[in-house]
Amino acid sequence: MRKGLLFFIIVILAISSWALFRMHKGGSLSLNSDNETTNLIRPEGMTIEERFSLPVEYGNFKRVQLQEHSFGAFLRQFPLLEHGSDVFYFDGRKKKKDVHEAVFDIDVGTKDLQQCADAVVRLYAEYLFSEKRFEEIGFHFTNGFFCDYLNWRNGKRIQVSGNNVRWIQSAAYDDSYENFRKYLETVFMYAGTISLSKELNNVIYDEIMPGDVLIQGGSPGHAVLVVDCAVDENGQKLVMFAQSYMPAQSIHILKNQGDPEISPWYRVDSGIDQIVTPEWTFKTTDLKGFPVIR
Repeated sequence: MRKGLLFFIIVILAISSWALFRMHKGGSLSLNSDNETTNLIRPEGMTIEERFSLPVEYGNFKRVQLQEHSFGAFLRQFPLLEHGSDVFYFDGRKKKKDVHEAVFDIDVGTKDLQQCADAVVRLYAEYLFSEKRFEEIGFHFTNGFFCDYLNWRNGKRIQVSGNNVRWIQSAAYDDSYENFRKYLETVFMYAGTISLSKELNNVIYDEIMPGDVLIQGGSPGHAVLVVDCAVDENGQKLVMFAQSYMPAQSIHILKNQGDPEISPWYRVDSGIDQIVTPEWTFKTTDLKGFPVIR
């Protein structure tokens, strides 16, 4: 009886010591199996790189090196809202479905416009705008019309008649950020996954990098953006995805519901042909990218 009690006490002390060790190392103790992944989350971090650590238990992963001023570097350092922030729709309603690990610190607007492809367009355009690469900001509408920012900045606006679109001069030169946002809203109205998928370049899945896009053009289609990537000494890759969805909602980093131990990271496995995200399933052949510095 005494031996049994002593053994029980030793087990309890061992478990307590292990829990304290995990907490000291920045981990967490969970007494349930609810897919919590706080061991990879640093709540105080305010960018992707600061917020999410790497699953060292699964390999000696390091974040891939990115060129300074690249789209991928811009995304990795993009500001996040505080840990635990909710996803909201454009009309202020909170999204009930729990599919996110973090939320980007960027507005969604007050109209049902900034949906999936639009969120990709928004972040890429914001990147080019921040780099003052204004001449590269331009996107095709679904009907093929090319809507570039320089024409808009110079005071031209679009005139739509049925399926025909043309520029008309109707405003003064305006290089303000507010006018840039009005330009993007116009793009959101007339572009989508169909047009965006046509103007992106095909990317081999094994070569996936931050800034690439998984996209299926359609009505509806969907698109998610690769916002970070890590690799180990054997070439095994991990990636992280962000999305908006329908209706327009906060841009958010997706959970990996199929492999919660490493969420929000996803394994890049050359032996698969599908990537399952919480609200859409893509094919590996759906990977595309912008013509930017990789």
